[in-house]
Amino acid sequence: MATRKNIVPEGMKNIHERFHYSPAVRAGNFIYVAGQVGRNEKLEVVSGTEAQFVQAFENLKKVLSAAGAGMEDIIELVTYFTDMRDLPLFIQIKDRYITQNYQAWTAIGTSALAMPGLLLEIKCVAFMHD
Repeated sequence: MATRKNIVPEGMKNIHERFHYSPAVRAGNFIYVAGQVGRNEKLEVVSGTEAQFVQAFENLKKVLSAAGAGMEDIIELVTYFTDMRDLPLFIQIKDRYITQNYQAWTAIGTSALAMPGLLLEIKCVAFMHD
């Protein structure tokens, strides 16, 4: 039977307590990361498209690190955009963070995300080798 562990990194405890979800759950060798967005630890949406995308990746990296994984362990990436015209910029930023072991990736356009002003949400599944 696979073990299950909630992953709540330092600086994200307020999200866990306020919204009642874990930034990630590790089940066996798999890590399921909830959607990460461009907001800081005070839950403020970061200003600017590039800055928001970078913040979302920094948040993703923080969650994976707390689970004992890295960006290279991502096997599936799902991204949600409020404007699909931002895709070329996103790819440039993604390539700074994921430079090898490319993952399966799905990009989805949506009319809105959980908080006003959010432009992107990134969720993923990572796999940890024994």
